[in-house]
Amino acid sequence: MFSLDLSEEHHDLRDWVHGFATDVIRPAAAEWDEREKTPWPILQEAAKAGLYGSETMAGLWGDETGLSLPIAHEELFWGDGGIGMAIFGATLAVKWILAAGTADQIAEWTPQCYGDANEPRVAAFCPSEPHAGWDVSAMHHTRAVYHEASDEWVLTGEKTWVTNGGIAHVYVVQAVVDPSLGSRVQATFVIPAGTRGLQAGSPHRKHGLRAANTADVFLDDVRIPGANLLGGPESLVEQLVRAREERGRYGQDAMRAFELCWPVVAAQAVGIARAAYEYALDYAKHRVVCGRPFIENQSIAFTLADMKTEIDAARLLVWRAAWMDKTGEKFTAGEGSMAKLKAGRVAVWATERAMQILGEAGYSREYPVERMHRDAKIYGIVEGAEHIPQLVIARAVSGLPIK
Repeated sequence: MFSLDLSEEHHDLRDWVHGFATDVIRPAAAEWDEREKTPWPILQEAAKAGLYGSETMAGLWGDETGLSLPIAHEELFWGDGGIGMAIFGATLAVKWILAAGTADQIAEWTPQCYGDANEPRVAAFCPSEPHAGWDVSAMHHTRAVYHEASDEWVLTGEKTWVTNGGIAHVYVVQAVVDPSLGSRVQATFVIPAGTRGLQAGSPHRKHGLRAANTADVFLDDVRIPGANLLGGPESLVEQLVRAREERGRYGQDAMRAFELCWPVVAAQAVGIARAAYEYALDYAKHRVVCGRPFIENQSIAFTLADMKTEIDAARLLVWRAAWMDKTGEKFTAGEGSMAKLKAGRVAVWATERAMQILGEAGYSREYPVERMHRDAKIYGIVEGAEHIPQLVIARAVSGLPIK
């Protein structure tokens, strides 16, 4: 039987994370946005509450419906985008370890990505390169060379716009291993902080998501054990063989690997959009203009109706993509890309509409929609500007190597 009802477990998860976002995140949001620092005390509170840690991530990842991760992300980012990213910034790194790592690698590295309540830690996922962004076909400057005699990989290159760059305890880095194939095969490596040759630049001063640390990461002959290759050598050999046999696929397989991460990112955008909508709705109900509530103006009411419709539509695309990923349904029409494209657009549009409803107040830092608008803007840029998911969708629906 088809149903869109959430399970009791999903309702409990949503209420739990929403409560933490209400009680802990929102009261601290403006402060940490102004400070532009990682909110370690909030991470510690999340760890103490059981919201931040490897066991929590394992539970969210293990949900057979695929909905737990986007539900949790939406509620945290409803609380605040910057703090939400600080708390869940390690998700993509951990998700990649869970998806690509062996059982032993998962057991070894996932706990190290979080630390514990006494000393919380974070992880960093490092795919993007300065001259490529999220264009997979252009990600070929970071190289990894295997030295059989010492059973070591040596990595050289640069990664840009890395969430938790410079403060992470664990780095998950993608690199080319066969220059003749370019970016068609990206091997993934785990690098502990403090490894010689691994350095980070100064944190970027960002327009939004200011509570989340972002920096470039540099790899200068970084040597790591062979065991730090996620999935092991056998898996890598299989990928190389398949890539050499299918040279004409224009990197679709590599792009699809990134696309699997996008429903979670899209859920973050939905959370920010929903927060702006709810604030604007409450404001319009209680603000009295010319003797009547502002929401009784048809233009305001219709704008709010459109906001609600667009947010719900984006969420449904997110849930569909997350469910497809978890249940093994292939993205035949770029469904993961659809979720990211729609949610990113809705987040920017909805937060802008919220500012318009608040008028001058919406432009002021005294009200949270100004911060929400700044936080939302990145979702049309991060992990692939709009043209990247558009490209994936266009290739999928046309069956052509559109460039």
